Amino acid sequence: MSEKLTNETTKPGTGAEKESFRDHIATVDAKGKRKWVYAQKPKGKIYNVRTWVSWGFFALFFTLPFISYHGRPLFLFNIPEAEFIIFGKIFWPQDFFIFGVMMLTFIVFIVLFTAAFGRLFCGWVCPQTIFMEMLFRKVEYLIEGDAAKQKMRNKGPWTAEKIRVKTFKHAAFFLMAFIIANLFLSYIIGVKQLQHIITEPISEHFGGFMAILIFSGVFYGVYAYFREQVCTVVCPYGRLQSVLLDRNSMIVAYDYERGEPREKFKKEKAATINVGDCIDCFQCVKVCPTGIDIRNGTQMECVGCTACIDACNKMMDAVGRPQGLIRYASENGIANGKKLRYTARMKFYSVILILLTGLLTTLLITRKEIDGTIIRATGMLYQERGADSLSNLYSIKIENKTLDEIPVQLRLEGEISKIGRVELVGTDHIRVKKEGQGAGSFFIVLPTSIIRSRKTSLEVGLYQGNKKITELKTNFMGPFSRF
Repeated sequence: MSEKLTNETTKPGTGAEKESFRDHIATVDAKGKRKWVYAQKPKGKIYNVRTWVSWGFFALFFTLPFISYHGRPLFLFNIPEAEFIIFGKIFWPQDFFIFGVMMLTFIVFIVLFTAAFGRLFCGWVCPQTIFMEMLFRKVEYLIEGDAAKQKMRNKGPWTAEKIRVKTFKHAAFFLMAFIIANLFLSYIIGVKQLQHIITEPISEHFGGFMAILIFSGVFYGVYAYFREQVCTVVCPYGRLQSVLLDRNSMIVAYDYERGEPREKFKKEKAATINVGDCIDCFQCVKVCPTGIDIRNGTQMECVGCTACIDACNKMMDAVGRPQGLIRYASENGIANGKKLRYTARMKFYSVILILLTGLLTTLLITRKEIDGTIIRATGMLYQERGADSLSNLYSIKIENKTLDEIPVQLRLEGEISKIGRVELVGTDHIRVKKEGQGAGSFFIVLPTSIIRSRKTSLEVGLYQGNKKITELKTNFMGPFSRF
Protein backbone atom coordinates (compact mmCIF):
# COMPACT_ATOMS: atom_id res chain seq x y z
CA MET A 1 0.00 0.00 0.00
CA SER A 2 1.30 3.46 -0.77
CA GLU A 3 2.45 5.62 2.16
CA LYS A 4 -0.54 7.90 1.72
CA LEU A 5 -2.99 5.04 1.72
CA THR A 6 -1.45 3.18 4.65
CA ASN A 7 -1.43 6.30 6.81
CA GLU A 8 -4.99 7.20 5.90
CA THR A 9 -6.24 3.73 6.70
CA THR A 10 -4.95 3.98 10.25
CA LYS A 11 -7.70 6.27 11.48
CA PRO A 12 -8.19 4.46 14.83
CA GLY A 13 -4.93 5.70 16.31
CA THR A 14 -2.61 8.66 16.03
CA GLY A 15 0.97 9.25 16.98
CA ALA A 16 4.18 7.31 16.50
CA GLU A 17 3.26 4.67 19.04
CA LYS A 18 0.10 3.83 17.13
CA GLU A 19 2.03 3.51 13.86
CA SER A 20 4.79 1.30 15.29
CA PHE A 21 3.05 -1.87 14.04
CA ARG A 22 4.07 -0.88 10.50
CA ASP A 23 7.77 -1.10 11.40
CA HIS A 24 7.72 -4.88 11.71
CA ILE A 25 5.60 -7.89 10.85
CA ALA A 26 3.30 -9.26 13.51
CA THR A 27 5.03 -12.64 13.79
CA VAL A 28 8.50 -11.29 14.64
CA ASP A 29 9.40 -9.68 17.99
CA ALA A 30 11.71 -6.74 18.64
CA LYS A 31 14.73 -9.06 18.76
CA GLY A 32 13.93 -10.57 15.39
CA LYS A 33 12.73 -13.90 16.78
CA ARG A 34 9.70 -15.76 15.53
CA LYS A 35 6.46 -15.24 17.47
CA TRP A 36 4.40 -18.38 17.07
CA VAL A 37 0.78 -17.72 16.13
CA TYR A 38 -1.78 -19.71 18.10
CA ALA A 39 -4.90 -18.93 16.09
CA GLN A 40 -8.22 -19.80 17.65
CA LYS A 41 -10.56 -21.86 15.51
CA PRO A 42 -13.00 -19.55 13.70
CA LYS A 43 -16.73 -20.13 13.85
CA GLY A 44 -19.41 -18.45 11.82
CA LYS A 45 -21.36 -18.32 8.57
CA ILE A 46 -18.50 -17.17 6.37
CA TYR A 47 -16.16 -19.80 7.81
CA ASN A 48 -18.77 -22.47 7.02
CA VAL A 49 -18.99 -21.27 3.41
CA ARG A 50 -15.19 -21.24 3.15
CA THR A 51 -15.17 -24.81 4.43
CA TRP A 52 -17.49 -25.90 1.62
CA VAL A 53 -15.35 -24.03 -0.90
CA SER A 54 -12.26 -25.79 0.44
CA TRP A 55 -13.90 -29.19 0.00
CA GLY A 56 -14.56 -28.28 -3.62
CA PHE A 57 -10.91 -27.28 -3.99
CA PHE A 58 -9.72 -30.56 -2.46
CA ALA A 59 -12.02 -32.50 -4.79
CA LEU A 60 -10.49 -30.75 -7.81
CA PHE A 61 -6.90 -31.07 -6.62
CA PHE A 62 -7.15 -34.77 -5.85
CA THR A 63 -9.12 -35.76 -8.96
CA LEU A 64 -7.76 -33.60 -11.82
CA PRO A 65 -4.61 -35.73 -12.40
CA PHE A 66 -6.85 -38.76 -13.02
CA ILE A 67 -9.11 -37.03 -15.55
CA SER A 68 -8.19 -37.58 -19.20
CA TYR A 69 -9.47 -35.90 -22.34
CA HIS A 70 -8.98 -37.66 -25.68
CA GLY A 71 -6.32 -39.89 -24.17
CA ARG A 72 -4.40 -37.06 -22.51
CA PRO A 73 -4.43 -35.82 -18.92
CA LEU A 74 -6.49 -32.67 -18.49
CA PHE A 75 -3.53 -30.84 -16.95
CA LEU A 76 0.16 -31.67 -17.14
CA PHE A 77 3.13 -29.37 -16.57
CA ASN A 78 6.07 -31.56 -17.56
CA ILE A 79 8.89 -29.06 -17.09
CA PRO A 80 11.78 -31.57 -17.54
CA GLU A 81 10.48 -32.56 -20.99
CA ALA A 82 9.11 -29.09 -21.84
CA GLU A 83 5.62 -30.50 -22.40
CA PHE A 84 2.54 -28.72 -21.11
CA ILE A 85 -1.04 -29.93 -21.39
CA ILE A 86 -3.85 -27.52 -20.54
CA PHE A 87 -7.48 -28.67 -20.90
CA GLY A 88 -6.25 -31.60 -22.99
CA LYS A 89 -4.29 -29.40 -25.44
CA ILE A 90 -0.56 -30.03 -25.67
CA PHE A 91 1.90 -27.13 -25.79
CA TRP A 92 5.59 -27.45 -26.66
CA PRO A 93 8.44 -24.93 -26.73
CA GLN A 94 7.37 -24.08 -30.29
CA ASP A 95 4.09 -22.81 -28.78
CA PHE A 96 5.88 -20.62 -26.27
CA PHE A 97 4.35 -17.43 -27.68
CA ILE A 98 0.86 -18.85 -27.02
CA PHE A 99 1.87 -19.89 -23.52
CA GLY A 100 3.39 -16.44 -23.00
CA VAL A 101 0.16 -14.70 -24.05
CA MET A 102 -1.73 -17.07 -21.75
CA MET A 103 0.47 -16.13 -18.80
CA LEU A 104 0.20 -12.41 -19.62
CA THR A 105 -3.59 -12.72 -19.79
CA PHE A 106 -3.60 -14.47 -16.42
CA ILE A 107 -1.42 -11.74 -14.87
CA VAL A 108 -3.73 -8.98 -16.15
CA PHE A 109 -6.69 -10.92 -14.78
CA ILE A 110 -4.98 -11.10 -11.38
CA VAL A 111 -4.31 -7.34 -11.49
CA LEU A 112 -7.95 -6.59 -12.36
CA PHE A 113 -9.30 -9.07 -9.83
CA THR A 114 -7.10 -7.64 -7.06
CA ALA A 115 -7.92 -4.03 -7.94
CA ALA A 116 -11.62 -4.89 -7.63
CA PHE A 117 -11.75 -7.55 -4.92
CA GLY A 118 -8.49 -7.20 -3.00
CA ARG A 119 -7.05 -10.45 -1.64
CA LEU A 120 -10.24 -12.44 -2.03
CA PHE A 121 -8.20 -15.11 -3.84
CA CYS A 122 -5.78 -15.44 -0.90
CA GLY A 123 -8.48 -15.95 1.67
CA TRP A 124 -10.75 -18.26 -0.30
CA VAL A 125 -8.91 -20.37 -2.88
CA CYS A 126 -5.15 -19.93 -2.46
CA PRO A 127 -3.68 -23.45 -2.04
CA GLN A 128 -1.46 -22.25 0.83
CA THR A 129 -4.45 -20.91 2.78
CA ILE A 130 -6.72 -23.83 1.90
CA PHE A 131 -4.25 -26.52 2.96
CA MET A 132 -3.04 -24.64 6.05
CA GLU A 133 -6.37 -23.47 7.48
CA MET A 134 -8.75 -26.13 6.19
CA LEU A 135 -6.61 -29.24 6.50
CA PHE A 136 -3.47 -29.01 8.61
CA ARG A 137 -4.87 -26.55 11.14
CA LYS A 138 -8.03 -28.64 11.58
CA VAL A 139 -5.98 -31.82 12.09
CA GLU A 140 -3.92 -29.91 14.64
CA TYR A 141 -7.05 -28.85 16.51
CA LEU A 142 -8.24 -32.45 16.45
CA ILE A 143 -4.99 -33.86 17.86
CA GLU A 144 -3.68 -31.10 20.13
CA GLY A 145 -6.84 -29.24 21.05
CA ASP A 146 -7.63 -25.54 20.74
CA ALA A 147 -5.14 -22.66 20.68
CA ALA A 148 -4.98 -22.34 24.48
CA LYS A 149 -4.14 -26.03 24.95
CA GLN A 150 -1.49 -25.88 22.24
CA LYS A 151 0.15 -22.86 23.86
CA MET A 152 0.15 -24.43 27.33
CA ARG A 153 1.57 -27.70 26.00
CA ASN A 154 4.38 -25.97 24.13
CA LYS A 155 5.38 -23.95 27.17
CA GLY A 156 5.19 -26.95 29.48
CA PRO A 157 7.86 -29.60 30.12
CA TRP A 158 8.34 -32.66 27.93
CA THR A 159 6.16 -35.38 29.37
CA ALA A 160 5.16 -38.76 28.00
CA GLU A 161 1.78 -37.33 27.01
CA LYS A 162 3.38 -34.35 25.22
CA ILE A 163 5.79 -36.64 23.32
CA ARG A 164 2.92 -38.89 22.29
CA VAL A 165 0.73 -36.01 21.07
CA LYS A 166 3.55 -34.24 19.24
CA THR A 167 4.76 -37.45 17.59
CA PHE A 168 1.28 -38.34 16.44
CA LYS A 169 0.64 -34.83 15.09
CA HIS A 170 3.88 -34.59 13.13
CA ALA A 171 3.46 -38.13 11.79
CA ALA A 172 0.00 -37.13 10.55
CA PHE A 173 1.45 -33.91 9.08
CA PHE A 174 4.17 -35.79 7.20
CA LEU A 175 1.67 -38.36 5.91
CA MET A 176 -0.54 -35.58 4.54
CA ALA A 177 2.50 -33.83 3.08
CA PHE A 178 3.55 -37.12 1.45
CA ILE A 179 0.13 -37.56 -0.15
CA ILE A 180 0.09 -33.95 -1.36
CA ALA A 181 3.62 -34.36 -2.77
CA ASN A 182 2.56 -37.40 -4.76
CA LEU A 183 -0.45 -35.58 -6.18
CA PHE A 184 1.65 -32.50 -6.90
CA LEU A 185 4.20 -34.62 -8.74
CA SER A 186 1.43 -36.21 -10.81
CA TYR A 187 0.74 -32.77 -12.30
CA ILE A 188 4.37 -32.70 -13.50
CA ILE A 189 5.09 -36.25 -14.70
CA GLY A 190 1.59 -37.69 -15.02
CA VAL A 191 -0.30 -40.34 -13.06
CA LYS A 192 1.05 -43.27 -15.08
CA GLN A 193 4.67 -42.32 -14.50
CA LEU A 194 3.95 -41.73 -10.80
CA GLN A 195 2.38 -45.18 -10.61
CA HIS A 196 5.59 -46.68 -12.01
CA ILE A 197 7.63 -44.88 -9.35
CA ILE A 198 5.35 -46.18 -6.58
CA THR A 199 4.95 -49.78 -7.74
CA GLU A 200 8.32 -50.58 -9.29
CA PRO A 201 11.67 -51.02 -7.51
CA ILE A 202 13.25 -47.81 -6.20
CA SER A 203 16.45 -48.54 -8.12
CA GLU A 204 14.58 -48.10 -11.41
CA HIS A 205 13.15 -44.70 -10.45
CA PHE A 206 15.59 -43.33 -7.90
CA GLY A 207 15.29 -39.75 -9.22
CA GLY A 208 11.51 -39.82 -9.02
CA PHE A 209 11.59 -41.34 -5.53
CA MET A 210 13.95 -38.61 -4.33
CA ALA A 211 11.66 -35.98 -5.88
CA ILE A 212 8.73 -37.34 -3.86
CA LEU A 213 10.78 -37.22 -0.64
CA ILE A 214 11.99 -33.68 -1.35
CA PHE A 215 8.50 -32.41 -2.12
CA SER A 216 7.18 -34.18 0.98
CA GLY A 217 9.84 -32.51 3.11
CA VAL A 218 9.07 -29.10 1.63
CA PHE A 219 5.33 -29.39 2.21
CA TYR A 220 5.86 -30.76 5.71
CA GLY A 221 8.21 -27.88 6.56
CA VAL A 222 5.79 -25.30 5.18
CA TYR A 223 2.69 -26.53 7.00
CA ALA A 224 4.32 -27.72 10.22
CA TYR A 225 6.73 -24.82 10.81
CA PHE A 226 6.87 -22.06 8.20
CA ARG A 227 3.09 -21.60 7.99
CA GLU A 228 1.93 -17.96 7.74
CA GLN A 229 5.48 -16.83 6.90
CA VAL A 230 4.83 -18.06 3.36
CA CYS A 231 2.16 -15.36 3.02
CA THR A 232 3.93 -12.60 4.93
CA VAL A 233 7.52 -13.13 3.77
CA VAL A 234 7.71 -15.27 0.61
CA CYS A 235 4.55 -14.79 -1.47
CA PRO A 236 5.14 -12.23 -4.26
CA TYR A 237 1.41 -11.65 -4.67
CA GLY A 238 1.21 -10.37 -1.11
CA ARG A 239 4.07 -7.97 -1.80
CA LEU A 240 2.31 -6.65 -4.91
CA GLN A 241 -0.68 -5.69 -2.79
CA SER A 242 0.80 -2.21 -2.28
CA VAL A 243 0.58 -1.36 -5.98
CA LEU A 244 -2.55 -3.33 -6.90
CA LEU A 245 -4.93 -2.03 -4.24
CA ASP A 246 -6.42 1.44 -4.02
CA ARG A 247 -9.05 3.10 -1.86
CA ASN A 248 -11.85 1.60 -3.96
CA SER A 249 -10.65 -2.02 -3.70
CA MET A 250 -12.72 -4.44 -1.66
CA ILE A 251 -10.85 -5.52 1.47
CA VAL A 252 -11.55 -6.96 4.89
CA ALA A 253 -11.86 -3.68 6.78
CA TYR A 254 -12.59 -2.44 10.30
CA ASP A 255 -15.20 0.34 10.40
CA TYR A 256 -13.33 2.79 12.58
CA GLU A 257 -16.01 5.44 12.04
CA ARG A 258 -18.43 3.22 13.88
CA GLY A 259 -16.06 1.40 16.21
CA GLU A 260 -13.99 4.23 17.71
CA PRO A 261 -13.34 5.19 20.41
CA ARG A 262 -13.15 1.73 21.90
CA GLU A 263 -14.34 0.78 25.35
CA LYS A 264 -14.69 -2.50 27.22
CA PHE A 265 -18.26 -3.68 27.26
CA LYS A 266 -20.41 -2.70 30.21
CA LYS A 267 -23.96 -3.80 30.74
CA GLU A 268 -24.83 -0.45 32.26
CA LYS A 269 -23.58 2.24 29.88
CA ALA A 270 -24.51 5.86 30.35
CA ALA A 271 -26.23 7.32 27.33
CA THR A 272 -24.10 10.46 27.47
CA ILE A 273 -20.80 8.63 26.99
CA ASN A 274 -19.70 8.89 23.37
CA VAL A 275 -18.00 5.57 22.62
CA GLY A 276 -17.90 3.31 19.56
CA ASP A 277 -19.20 -0.21 19.06
CA CYS A 278 -15.80 -1.90 19.39
CA ILE A 279 -15.62 -3.48 22.84
CA ASP A 280 -11.87 -4.16 22.57
CA CYS A 281 -12.34 -7.89 23.12
CA PHE A 282 -9.40 -8.85 20.83
CA GLN A 283 -11.38 -11.75 19.36
CA CYS A 284 -10.48 -10.52 15.86
CA VAL A 285 -6.79 -10.76 16.81
CA LYS A 286 -7.07 -14.17 18.44
CA VAL A 287 -8.52 -15.85 15.35
CA CYS A 288 -6.17 -14.19 12.86
CA PRO A 289 -3.85 -16.81 11.26
CA THR A 290 -1.17 -14.15 10.61
CA GLY A 291 -1.38 -12.55 14.08
CA ILE A 292 -2.38 -9.01 13.05
CA ASP A 293 -4.87 -6.57 14.52
CA ILE A 294 -7.22 -5.66 11.67
CA ARG A 295 -8.27 -2.57 13.59
CA ASN A 296 -4.91 -0.98 12.78
CA GLY A 297 -5.91 -0.71 9.14
CA THR A 298 -4.99 -2.48 5.91
CA GLN A 299 -1.78 -4.47 6.34
CA MET A 300 0.27 -6.57 3.95
CA GLU A 301 0.01 -9.57 6.31
CA CYS A 302 -3.79 -9.72 5.95
CA VAL A 303 -4.78 -12.58 3.64
CA GLY A 304 -8.48 -11.74 3.66
CA CYS A 305 -9.50 -15.00 5.30
CA THR A 306 -12.57 -13.37 7.00
CA ALA A 307 -11.94 -15.12 10.34
CA CYS A 308 -12.03 -11.72 12.05
CA ILE A 309 -15.42 -10.95 10.46
CA ASP A 310 -17.01 -14.06 11.95
CA ALA A 311 -15.40 -13.45 15.35
CA CYS A 312 -16.55 -9.82 15.46
CA ASN A 313 -20.07 -10.63 14.29
CA LYS A 314 -20.36 -13.21 17.07
CA MET A 315 -19.34 -10.64 19.68
CA MET A 316 -21.68 -8.00 18.25
CA ASP A 317 -24.54 -10.49 18.53
CA ALA A 318 -23.54 -11.24 22.12
CA VAL A 319 -23.66 -7.56 23.16
CA GLY A 320 -26.72 -6.69 21.11
CA ARG A 321 -25.05 -4.49 18.52
CA PRO A 322 -25.31 -4.63 14.69
CA GLN A 323 -23.03 -6.96 12.77
CA GLY A 324 -20.57 -5.63 10.21
CA LEU A 325 -18.12 -3.74 12.39
CA ILE A 326 -15.52 -5.74 10.46
CA ARG A 327 -16.71 -6.54 6.94
CA TYR A 328 -15.91 -6.54 3.26
CA ALA A 329 -15.70 -2.88 2.25
CA SER A 330 -13.46 -0.34 0.53
CA GLU A 331 -11.50 2.40 2.27
CA ASN A 332 -13.73 4.99 0.64
CA GLY A 333 -16.72 3.00 1.82
CA ILE A 334 -15.53 3.19 5.44
CA ALA A 335 -14.40 6.82 5.35
CA ASN A 336 -17.09 8.36 3.14
CA GLY A 337 -19.87 5.80 3.00
CA LYS A 338 -19.36 5.19 -0.73
CA LYS A 339 -20.47 1.91 -2.23
CA LEU A 340 -18.11 -0.35 -4.14
CA ARG A 341 -17.86 0.91 -7.71
CA TYR A 342 -16.27 0.05 -11.03
CA THR A 343 -13.52 2.65 -11.37
CA ALA A 344 -11.75 3.99 -14.48
CA ARG A 345 -8.67 2.00 -13.46
CA MET A 346 -10.67 -1.22 -13.40
CA LYS A 347 -12.22 -0.36 -16.78
CA PHE A 348 -8.75 0.13 -18.26
CA TYR A 349 -7.61 -3.26 -16.95
CA SER A 350 -10.82 -4.79 -18.32
CA VAL A 351 -10.15 -3.44 -21.83
CA ILE A 352 -6.60 -4.85 -21.76
CA LEU A 353 -7.92 -8.19 -20.50
CA ILE A 354 -10.56 -8.36 -23.25
CA LEU A 355 -7.94 -7.63 -25.93
CA LEU A 356 -5.55 -10.26 -24.58
CA THR A 357 -8.36 -12.79 -24.25
CA GLY A 358 -9.35 -12.16 -27.86
CA LEU A 359 -5.75 -12.59 -29.01
CA LEU A 360 -5.36 -15.78 -26.98
CA THR A 361 -8.63 -17.19 -28.33
CA THR A 362 -7.54 -16.46 -31.91
CA LEU A 363 -4.16 -18.12 -31.36
CA LEU A 364 -5.78 -21.22 -29.86
CA ILE A 365 -8.37 -21.52 -32.63
CA THR A 366 -5.82 -21.10 -35.44
CA ARG A 367 -3.22 -23.29 -33.75
CA LYS A 368 -2.23 -26.25 -35.92
CA GLU A 369 -2.15 -29.78 -34.57
CA ILE A 370 0.57 -30.64 -37.07
CA ASP A 371 3.12 -28.03 -37.99
CA GLY A 372 6.68 -27.85 -39.21
CA THR A 373 9.69 -25.75 -40.04
CA ILE A 374 11.68 -25.81 -43.28
CA ILE A 375 15.30 -24.62 -43.28
CA ARG A 376 17.58 -24.42 -46.27
CA ALA A 377 20.86 -26.31 -45.89
CA THR A 378 23.43 -23.90 -44.49
CA GLY A 379 26.50 -23.07 -46.54
CA MET A 380 24.92 -24.21 -49.82
CA LEU A 381 23.39 -22.23 -52.66
CA TYR A 382 21.91 -24.19 -55.55
CA GLN A 383 22.96 -27.28 -57.44
CA GLU A 384 22.68 -27.83 -61.19
CA ARG A 385 20.67 -30.86 -62.29
CA GLY A 386 21.79 -31.55 -65.83
CA ALA A 387 21.47 -28.76 -68.36
CA ASP A 388 17.92 -27.58 -67.61
CA SER A 389 17.21 -27.89 -63.82
CA LEU A 390 18.35 -26.52 -60.47
CA SER A 391 17.87 -27.94 -56.98
CA ASN A 392 18.07 -26.72 -53.38
CA LEU A 393 18.64 -28.90 -50.33
CA TYR A 394 16.37 -28.42 -47.28
CA SER A 395 15.83 -29.94 -43.87
CA ILE A 396 12.39 -30.15 -42.26
CA LYS A 397 11.18 -30.71 -38.71
CA ILE A 398 7.55 -31.68 -38.17
CA GLU A 399 5.70 -31.50 -34.84
CA ASN A 400 2.79 -33.87 -34.35
CA LYS A 401 0.53 -32.81 -31.48
CA THR A 402 -2.08 -35.51 -32.16
CA LEU A 403 -2.38 -38.97 -30.63
CA ASP A 404 -1.81 -40.74 -33.98
CA GLU A 405 1.38 -41.63 -35.79
CA ILE A 406 1.30 -39.93 -39.18
CA PRO A 407 3.22 -40.63 -42.43
CA VAL A 408 3.81 -37.25 -44.05
CA GLN A 409 4.51 -36.68 -47.74
CA LEU A 410 5.79 -33.41 -49.23
CA ARG A 411 4.46 -31.80 -52.41
CA LEU A 412 4.85 -28.44 -54.08
CA GLU A 413 1.76 -26.25 -54.11
CA GLY A 414 0.30 -24.04 -56.84
CA GLU A 415 1.10 -23.84 -60.53
CA ILE A 416 4.76 -24.58 -59.91
CA SER A 417 3.83 -28.10 -58.78
CA LYS A 418 3.21 -28.99 -62.47
CA ILE A 419 6.84 -28.36 -63.45
CA GLY A 420 8.74 -28.86 -60.17
CA ARG A 421 9.05 -31.71 -57.72
CA VAL A 422 10.11 -32.66 -54.18
CA GLU A 423 12.63 -35.46 -53.65
CA LEU A 424 12.92 -36.82 -50.10
CA VAL A 425 16.35 -38.19 -49.22
CA GLY A 426 16.31 -41.94 -48.59
CA THR A 427 12.52 -42.36 -48.27
CA ASP A 428 9.20 -41.41 -49.83
CA HIS A 429 7.64 -40.06 -46.63
CA ILE A 430 8.49 -38.82 -43.12
CA ARG A 431 6.98 -40.83 -40.28
CA VAL A 432 6.08 -38.58 -37.34
CA LYS A 433 5.38 -40.26 -33.99
CA LYS A 434 2.32 -39.37 -31.97
CA GLU A 435 2.95 -36.40 -29.68
CA GLY A 436 6.44 -36.35 -31.15
CA GLN A 437 8.58 -34.97 -33.89
CA GLY A 438 9.85 -36.12 -37.24
CA ALA A 439 12.70 -34.85 -39.36
CA GLY A 440 14.07 -35.35 -42.82
CA SER A 441 15.97 -33.84 -45.73
CA PHE A 442 14.70 -33.19 -49.25
CA PHE A 443 15.49 -31.49 -52.53
CA ILE A 444 13.25 -29.16 -54.47
CA VAL A 445 13.96 -29.40 -58.17
CA LEU A 446 12.82 -26.66 -60.58
CA PRO A 447 13.47 -26.00 -64.27
CA THR A 448 16.12 -23.36 -64.87
CA SER A 449 13.80 -21.60 -67.31
CA ILE A 450 11.34 -20.44 -64.65
CA ILE A 451 13.96 -18.90 -62.31
CA ARG A 452 13.56 -15.15 -62.70
CA SER A 453 15.13 -13.83 -59.48
CA ARG A 454 17.64 -14.64 -56.78
CA LYS A 455 14.84 -15.87 -54.49
CA THR A 456 11.67 -17.63 -55.55
CA SER A 457 8.92 -18.05 -52.96
CA LEU A 458 7.43 -21.55 -52.72
CA GLU A 459 4.76 -23.33 -50.70
CA VAL A 460 5.35 -26.92 -49.68
CA GLY A 461 2.28 -28.94 -48.72
CA LEU A 462 2.30 -31.61 -46.01
CA TYR A 463 0.02 -34.51 -46.93
CA GLN A 464 -1.26 -37.63 -45.26
CA GLY A 465 -2.16 -39.71 -48.27
CA ASN A 466 -4.35 -37.42 -50.36
CA LYS A 467 -5.38 -35.31 -47.37
CA LYS A 468 -3.62 -31.98 -47.10
CA ILE A 469 -2.56 -31.26 -43.51
CA THR A 470 -0.93 -27.84 -43.82
CA GLU A 471 1.51 -25.95 -45.96
CA LEU A 472 4.84 -24.27 -45.21
CA LYS A 473 6.61 -21.45 -46.98
CA THR A 474 10.24 -21.37 -48.07
CA ASN A 475 12.53 -19.77 -50.65
CA PHE A 476 14.31 -21.33 -53.61
CA MET A 477 17.74 -19.87 -54.26
CA GLY A 478 18.88 -19.53 -57.86
CA PRO A 479 21.54 -17.66 -59.84
CA PHE A 480 21.38 -13.90 -60.26
CA SER A 481 18.86 -12.89 -62.87
CA ARG A 482 20.16 -12.68 -66.41
CA PHE A 483 17.15 -10.77 -67.65
